[in-house]
Amino acid sequence: MIQVLIVDDHKVFREGIATLLEKHQNISVIAEASNKQEIFFNLESKKIDVVLMDISLNNENGIELSKQLLAEYENLPILALSMHNEPHYIIEMIEAGASGYLLKDTGSSELCEAIETVFKGGTYFRGKIAGVMLDKLRNKTIKKTPSKANIPLSKRETQVLKLIVDEYSNQEIADELFISIRTVETHKRNLIEKLEVKNTTGLVKYAIKHKIVEIN
Repeated sequence: MIQVLIVDDHKVFREGIATLLEKHQNISVIAEASNKQEIFFNLESKKIDVVLMDISLNNENGIELSKQLLAEYENLPILALSMHNEPHYIIEMIEAGASGYLLKDTGSSELCEAIETVFKGGTYFRGKIAGVMLDKLRNKTIKKTPSKANIPLSKRETQVLKLIVDEYSNQEIADELFISIRTVETHKRNLIEKLEVKNTTGLVKYAIKHKIVEIN
């Protein structure tokens, strides 16, 4: 069971999302929060697997809160759920370390898919969100990195990295490459250390920016 914390300053919205998610047999909303104090209280007192984070809270900034959460809970999957589709919000949330970004008009089936994806260690950036992310990173690449980064990756590491960029879960990577999940996790840790990033989202950004993995 994936245990979810919903962070939003509108109680009606939190209750609505909770009702939708409770219909899914593998997802349980075990806590709600509207501010930093409530978020950290729930993280300290409950086992939270995924945080659904709004960006615009009443008196706080969801982007800054995400940075603070990941500074203390490094591997915590944060899935942005926002009404904002402007590129700067999307990029700032991704750079803060979010594992995914969804708009609030997203359907319940996609929301559940996104939660399951980030819970398994993957990332979830699709549609317009993915387009904004790739445009930003490609622009940086054109300006700063005209060639591939000189990072010595093994053939297997490159295969794993490409599948991470393609949003495969750990289990799907293991199945695709005929290796164990433990081996996949080892490759991920090694890649994070070698490429000097903080998490899976950082791997995706690095791979695209430095053209280590080609995106069609």
